[in-house]
Amino acid sequence: MTENPKNKSASGETEFSLQVGEKAARKIEAQRHVTQTVWSGLGMMGLVGWSVALPTLLGAALGIWLDQHYPGGRSWTLMLLALGLGLGCFNAWHWVAKEDREIHEPEEKDNE
Repeated sequence: MTENPKNKSASGETEFSLQVGEKAARKIEAQRHVTQTVWSGLGMMGLVGWSVALPTLLGAALGIWLDQHYPGGRSWTLMLLALGLGLGCFNAWHWVAKEDREIHEPEEKDNE
C-alpha cells in the first residue's frame, strides 16, 4: 500500500496517526483528572451550599438583633433573611458560572 506524500508530516507520521495520538493523549489526561473532578464536584456542592446558607443565616441573625433593639412596624428579620437569601443565591450562581467557564474553556481550545 502506498501512502499519499501530502498526508505525511515532517517526522513521517500520517495525519491519521497524529489524530489518534492526540485523542489518546486527551483520554489519558481525562483519566488522570477523574478523581480530581469528583472531589472538585463535591467541593463545589459544599461551596454552593455555604454561599447560600451563610448570608441567609447572617441576615436572619442581624434581623433578630435589630427587631429586639429597634422594634417597629416591619420585621427586620424577614427583610434581612430575604436579602441574605437573594445575596447567597447570586453568589452561588456566580461561582457555578465561573466553574462552568473553566470546565468548558479547555474543550473550546481543543476544538479550534
